[in-house]
Amino acid sequence: MTNMEQDRWSRVKGRLRTSVGEDVYTSWFARMDLESVQDEAVHLSVPTRFLKSWIQAHYADRVLTCWQAEMPEVHRIDLTVRSAMRSAAPAKEATAPADQRRTEQTNGRHAPELRATATAPVSASHDALGGSPLDPRLTFASFVIGRSNTLAHAAARQVAEGRRGDPVMFNPLYIHAGVGLGKTHLLQAVTWAGNSGSERKVLYLTAEKFMYGFVAALKTQTALAFKEALRGIDVLVIDDLQFLQGKSTQAEFCHTLNALIDAGRQVVIAADRPPSDLESLDDRVRSRLAGGLVVEMGSLGEELRLGILKSRVAAARAHHASFDVPETVLDYLARTITHNGRDLEGAINRLLAHSKLNNQPVTLEMAEREVRDLIRPQEPKRIKIEDIQRVVARQYNVSRSDLLSSRRTANVVRPRQVAMYLAKTLTLRSLPEIGRRFGGRDHTTVLHAVRKIEALVARDNALSEEVESLKRQLQE
Repeated sequence: MTNMEQDRWSRVKGRLRTSVGEDVYTSWFARMDLESVQDEAVHLSVPTRFLKSWIQAHYADRVLTCWQAEMPEVHRIDLTVRSAMRSAAPAKEATAPADQRRTEQTNGRHAPELRATATAPVSASHDALGGSPLDPRLTFASFVIGRSNTLAHAAARQVAEGRRGDPVMFNPLYIHAGVGLGKTHLLQAVTWAGNSGSERKVLYLTAEKFMYGFVAALKTQTALAFKEALRGIDVLVIDDLQFLQGKSTQAEFCHTLNALIDAGRQVVIAADRPPSDLESLDDRVRSRLAGGLVVEMGSLGEELRLGILKSRVAAARAHHASFDVPETVLDYLARTITHNGRDLEGAINRLLAHSKLNNQPVTLEMAEREVRDLIRPQEPKRIKIEDIQRVVARQYNVSRSDLLSSRRTANVVRPRQVAMYLAKTLTLRSLPEIGRRFGGRDHTTVLHAVRKIEALVARDNALSEEVESLKRQLQE
């Protein structure tokens, strides 16, 4: 870089600082470097992809205008990430696909990328915001609706069809379900639909990507920029919240959640359990999550499983017109593969591969042979502490609020101890968590109750039969 170019760059930075203000300049432009000036293009670099995406999306015009004030002949800003740029061979850069090079550049002759993002494909716009990868198959059109997911689907649809400025109906929308029951499908469908033909910014992040982004921002001293970027999103979609770890990351998530909800922005979250069971999260976060609409997606019924199988066969037939699965085979798969939707999709993929590679039609005998490892024993029902409290309260003719209260009368103490004992033996919850769910009691109180009931059950046949009866009711 020549001394003249360096002087121009200093003047451009001064103009930029004056234009955007000291705080914004420090957050976004302090670590931007000039690499070279060639013909009508200025080549700049930043240390992270996140910074690059944000500057391109929000300050493309501003940077170009400041350069044109110094060099009117400049018509394009080429912004790259330093680590990627310096590790790449020049030959590879020269042979990059045309559409990739266009993504890297801001062309002043036509329209900066600030305007181009509105007409770019939804996935490209989403990637520019730093979102997690989206699967183009996971849309509302391909989502199969059944009794177990009707409410979750309707709520997700309501969010996706909203417009900027509309009042938020329920916030956050919290969807929980076991593995492979459609949580991620719904969340990505919200993102696809929300970013398509809408002025809103909808960002889909896994909890892992959120953690990575926050930690990376701390390391590169761009945490303020990271926070501002997230809080500028209209609909924030977070998947697999149960994996959110780290005290500082959880605190930042809590602040972001509060800021978005208080500003009237929509938040959609999915996890494998209800908010109250996310023991690793702070009480304030759990409380805020529970304050929205919490929807459980139940297990797939046989009718819904059959619908999913038919939709997967139809999707496969779009690329393999001769592929066909007889009704008897579909009925067999729907009846025997009960675990989750991913197993159902895997079964269709296996039949397709076997049929095409061996040039054989799909038969019931083939299906029985190819999917036998997907036929799993039925998992025991997942029992919740709320279910235990409800069943015990009904058995002993007390209210659930009595079990959670500080009352010490005999007709309340025994049922409370039985409920604590069942919570310890039938769930994976820890003693402190059980105590918290029983009116904020100490874990030593729970331990005392468990030992007391264990001792009584060993010598009191009537109580032993009562406890066994309660277990059967909860496990049915």
